[in-house]
Amino acid sequence: MSAASRAPLRSNRTAARLIGRAVLAAAAAAAALLVSACSSGGTSGGGGQTGFITGADGIATAKQGERADAPELSGKTVDGGQVDVADFKGRIVVLNVWGSWCGPCRAEAKNLETVYKDVKDQGVQFVGINTRDTSTGPARAFEKDYGITYPSLYDPTGKLMLRFAKGTLNPQAIPSTLVIDRDGKVAARTLQALSEEKLRKMLDPYLQPEK
Repeated sequence: MSAASRAPLRSNRTAARLIGRAVLAAAAAAAALLVSACSSGGTSGGGGQTGFITGADGIATAKQGERADAPELSGKTVDGGQVDVADFKGRIVVLNVWGSWCGPCRAEAKNLETVYKDVKDQGVQFVGINTRDTSTGPARAFEKDYGITYPSLYDPTGKLMLRFAKGTLNPQAIPSTLVIDRDGKVAARTLQALSEEKLRKMLDPYLQPEK
């Protein structure tokens, strides 16, 4: 075989190796994105003056007078309705960020609904923020499967999450849960999936008048 005829073969093999490396790199990047997109144990929300002190259980709290205001949160819900969180001022609001694609969200869903049913007559309103679902179909199916009865704002691109003060939420930590006090300020947060016991522990201090 002449040198001229061998050259195209070497060129083809080199191109194949480069393509293979590119495919492997793309797969690794996609895997990394999937891991970061659904975290069950995150505790860091970035920098910012939010007043949070994080306990060993991953629940962060802020004292009265040191709490950031919750932003304006309103829009269309997963089931086609409308919700404005400002309408719930005077109540405690438990705000849960979730996605139907997220395993830890599925693990905690029934815990959230159980606690909601127990406390909704005590001046507590649960509201979800559904994120990264490209249509409402999977989100509606999620709510049906887990018997969720409280509303969820549909926020596929995460715009609502970005309204919070820096350091309040980490867009990479899904699920996340916040407690907004009766004055509309962020009193507690966790960036992990919640057991029923831990959710009650997070919420209980705000069910009675704070001292």
